[in-house]
Amino acid sequence: MIEQKIFKFVTKYQLIENGDKIVLGVSGGPDSIAMLNILHKISKEINFEIFVAHINHGLRENAEMDEKFVQDFCQKIGVPFFVKHVNIKQIAQEQKRGIEETGRKIRYEFFDEIMEKTASNKIAIAHHCNDNAETILMNLLRGTGTKGLIGIEKKNGKYIRPLLEIKRHEIEEYLNQNHIVARHDESNDDNTYTRNKIRNELIPYLKKEFNPNLILALQRLSSIVEEEEIYWEKQISQVYQEVCISDCELNKNEIVIDLKKFNELEKVVQKKVILYAIRKIFGTTQGIEKIHMEDIIKLCNNNIGNKYLTPNKHMKIVTQKKQLKIMAVTC
Repeated sequence: MIEQKIFKFVTKYQLIENGDKIVLGVSGGPDSIAMLNILHKISKEINFEIFVAHINHGLRENAEMDEKFVQDFCQKIGVPFFVKHVNIKQIAQEQKRGIEETGRKIRYEFFDEIMEKTASNKIAIAHHCNDNAETILMNLLRGTGTKGLIGIEKKNGKYIRPLLEIKRHEIEEYLNQNHIVARHDESNDDNTYTRNKIRNELIPYLKKEFNPNLILALQRLSSIVEEEEIYWEKQISQVYQEVCISDCELNKNEIVIDLKKFNELEKVVQKKVILYAIRKIFGTTQGIEKIHMEDIIKLCNNNIGNKYLTPNKHMKIVTQKKQLKIMAVTC
């Protein structure tokens, strides 16, 4: 049973614990509706509360019907429902962003808003095993480091993915068995979007021509790389303590590293120490690419005082007085 499988998954990795309050992102599609129905059922065993957050993007003709469907579903099972109406196209134009990027930003901001309003401590996203396979392939095609081969993390801070070990066909079977007809998002059929093209064209081709068990193979790859990254994280944490002069816990906008000790490290360790430090200050390494890492290490190895780099407008990397400083720039 899929419910038992998810129960074991969330308890094994402590994704959900007694007393949790969890905001669920629910679009009305098969994945999020299955997650809502399953978590509602197992909440009686683990004792946690759930709240549903739904975004009406105003993009599709059926957006109002999607909203009504999710609202009715929540009312039927007795789960609090919150909705936000936005005009994604207009906001994307105003902010000069892509529609996908804008939608994601607004969606997660709304989840945070409902999390605060309900005094929740976690946000559940309905990513599943097939989504993870798509993400790994997308990262691979873009040129990723090892961390990108993990794909989607089962837990990342306040975000949890209870369905991450469940395949798409299992979700479809579950909904059929429970006589639940979820909504269909027509935009998922539009192959002008990279992810849709990977889902609808590349993965079926690879399964047919190379490996019918491609999804499982990519899931194994993800698990192996995740184990190695956990090991590396522990090792890099120790190295960081040895080379760090001043941590961002003392000054939240700056980390200071002993440049001499740093330059004695292997290059692969240097990169991981820099990424570790950036993650400590900014909470993410998003936007830091291979070229940035090469430039930073080159700057450090040259060991010339009072030189700096700005990988982006929020960050400044400085070498001065035999120190490497990673700084947050306040705009």
